[in-house]
Amino acid sequence: MSEIWWSLPLTLAAFFLARKLAIRLKISLLNPLLVAMAIIIPILLLLQLPYSRYFAGSQILNQLLQPAVVALALPLYEQMHQIRARWKSIIGVCFIGSVTAMTSGTAIALWMGATPEIAATIVPKSVTTPIAMAVSGSLHGIPAISAICVLIAGVLGAVFGHTVLNLLGVKSKAARGLAIGNASHALGTARAAELDYQEGAFSSLALVICGIITSLLAPFIFPLLLHWFG
Repeated sequence: MSEIWWSLPLTLAAFFLARKLAIRLKISLLNPLLVAMAIIIPILLLLQLPYSRYFAGSQILNQLLQPAVVALALPLYEQMHQIRARWKSIIGVCFIGSVTAMTSGTAIALWMGATPEIAATIVPKSVTTPIAMAVSGSLHGIPAISAICVLIAGVLGAVFGHTVLNLLGVKSKAARGLAIGNASHALGTARAAELDYQEGAFSSLALVICGIITSLLAPFIFPLLLHWFG
């Protein structure tokens, strides 16, 4: 099927409109990604256009995802002095967070009767999309559904993450950033960077470290979860 030439302009217009709305109203529920989806999905349904055609016309945005993740190295570099001073606690926090993220959702899914394929799909839900899809594929999961799980985790973290941290009384910028990056990867990191540059830097760090840890440990943790809960 041929691509839709206007899908890229529509995507960009919807996102920047949603971002402008979020900046003006300052309501966490008005996450630009959520609002953009709320604009685009009804248009596709109204015109009865398949997603495959829409995606074909705007796939350059998907191709830019990995370079965008690499660009997060800049705030890491600028906070390197703090990272060197706290590297042990940072690695420990990311390790515990990664293991918890992998085991919690997967264990619940298996306990509720999910198939091994679906359980493998859920394992990498808290890392950025390119890593999640690769990990899911290596575990014989469904990468496309993993991407949706990542999206849900990211949006929930971006919308509610800071509210939860405020309710818990977490004040440290490093702790807040590590928590957001650990649980809600790039979307949460983008929100953290909007609110505080240092918090965004630590969130970027957690995003990268947790992605590495998940890639390394998922092939070992998933079989154990299958044995215990499957």
